[in-house]
Amino acid sequence: MEARSYDCRMRCPVCRSPDTRVLDKRDSADASTTRRRRQCAACSHRFTTYERPDTSTLMVVKSDHRRQEWNPDKLRRSLQVACTKRPISAETIERTVEQIEAELRGRDTPEVPSSVIGDLAMEKLRHLDQVAYIRFASVYRAFADISSFEDEVRRLIERASQTNATEAGIAAPRAAR
Repeated sequence: MEARSYDCRMRCPVCRSPDTRVLDKRDSADASTTRRRRQCAACSHRFTTYERPDTSTLMVVKSDHRRQEWNPDKLRRSLQVACTKRPISAETIERTVEQIEAELRGRDTPEVPSSVIGDLAMEKLRHLDQVAYIRFASVYRAFADISSFEDEVRRLIERASQTNATEAGIAAPRAAR
């Protein structure tokens, strides 16, 4: 098998010259991306490139055992719908998607059940906004009737009162079931 030679130098987007030099290099705060300011020696055009590691493909295993490639846009859209008309910024939603993806990739397994993604999203939303959490839960858990919806709201109220009581340093009373 013959080895091929590839020209891997960065080309200028204006004149396509491969003769460019790096003026400045900076890593992002989380060190996941490297930003480079470059200048073309031929036409003096300055441009920016971003370098990100090529991560392995993450596969989502659906409840019917089908496999799909991980698509953060799908999660982002679901979170945006749940957060519609709520005081949650687009940056917060984006950060939540990034946190969930980091947790999934941190599992060191190429396949993740869709239920894990839904549970992580619900947990993040529960801390962000209770209304968005209930909206997401109503779709994710596919409430069959109003009583299952009421049960979820009751659990949310219970958790909130336990959290408030813990923060205040007292034990919360247990709700009768």
